[in-house]
Amino acid sequence: MSNSIEKAAQRLEQLRQAGAQMPAASTSATASVATPSPVFIPEPAPAPEPETVPPSRPRAATPVGSKGVKLDFDRLTSAGFVTPNAPRSMVADQFRVIKRPLIDNATGKGASVVRNGNLIMVTSSMPGEGKSFTAVNLALSMAMEMDHTVMLVDADVARPSIMKVLGLPPGPGLLDLLVDDKLEMSQVLLRTNIENLTLLPSGSPHAQATELLASAAMTDLVEDMGKRYSDRIIIFDSPPLLLTTESRVLATHMGQIVMVVQAEKTLQSQVKHALSTIESCPVKLMVLNQARSSDQEAYGYGYGYGYGYGQGQREPAAEAEVSS
Repeated sequence: MSNSIEKAAQRLEQLRQAGAQMPAASTSATASVATPSPVFIPEPAPAPEPETVPPSRPRAATPVGSKGVKLDFDRLTSAGFVTPNAPRSMVADQFRVIKRPLIDNATGKGASVVRNGNLIMVTSSMPGEGKSFTAVNLALSMAMEMDHTVMLVDADVARPSIMKVLGLPPGPGLLDLLVDDKLEMSQVLLRTNIENLTLLPSGSPHAQATELLASAAMTDLVEDMGKRYSDRIIIFDSPPLLLTTESRVLATHMGQIVMVVQAEKTLQSQVKHALSTIESCPVKLMVLNQARSSDQEAYGYGYGYGYGYGQGQREPAAEAEVSS
């Protein structure tokens, strides 16, 4: 076989030399290779320039939580005040009766809807009739209710006494809020060991304290308090009505006024004059302090209330061994 192959190879060589055209080898094939499409490779993005951060502005101070104070219940009880730990007494019973129509009006459960019913001012005709004693007892009694929170405000800025009565040191409060619009209410409010009671002291002494009480800032503050704390009963211990005119301005923002009258001391003409200055207030409650009972030994409170211009029903006085 190898001879046949050699002969065939020789014959092909002869033909090639003779100039014969040789056919392409059948075994050879051209592979078809697909030409790849050009691929676009993006240039890398330039690195971002460092961002210039403007210096941060100083943040407003976060309002500080209300400071807590502790009331000495034993001391208050011995001074004739209503406290959670005290046994049931005539004084406590009297204030239960006195506070009931006030709470009803403050919560919209009264005979008619009272605008700003949760704003209650405690005042008197003249100094020394027991208004601060009544304001504190009223606040303590209301705060012992299960469903009501109370704020007691010392608005008698010329002669503040609430903190002294409660055995607490003076501190910033109402006047500071009036002169410093950046001060937050929570920074001057005092929480007490009665869960539902907070205190707003009269604040730092100021040469124009009485003028501030009648200022536009006070008007704005009272309106803001009424709206912000609409679920809270706010009691203002105000100056006597016949001593200054500022209390009359404050009275125009109140929904209810408690007027304390000292028995056998306050003149009837003074009471009538004082009532005439608060005619615009829809609800006025009269409290007769140190009313002598029939046995001539005990003192207590008489009370009455009315709508509009002092019209109302006078209730019989209760008795208690208290003084103010």
